Amino acid sequence: MNKDAYTHCRRPVSLEWFNYFPSNMEAIRWEKKIKGWTRKKKQALIDDKFDLLHELSECKNETNYKISLRLRSD
Repeated sequence: MNKDAYTHCRRPVSLEWFNYFPSNMEAIRWEKKIKGWTRKKKQALIDDKFDLLHELSECKNETNYKISLRLRSD
C-alpha cells in the first residue's frame, strides 16, 4: 500500500460517481477534467443534475461575452 497516496490519510473514502469509458486514456482525460472543476460542479455531477453543469461552467466575470454585452447596454 502506498502511504504517500493523497487518500491514504483521508480514509475511509467513498465512491460518489463513476462511469465506464471506452479506454483508459479517455478515463484519465475525464479524471483530470473533473479534478479542475469547482465543488458545485462536482456536486451537480454526483447528484445527476447534468442540466446544471453547463450553467456552472459559464464564466461569471466581466470578461464573459454575454455579461460584457449587458454592461455596454446599461
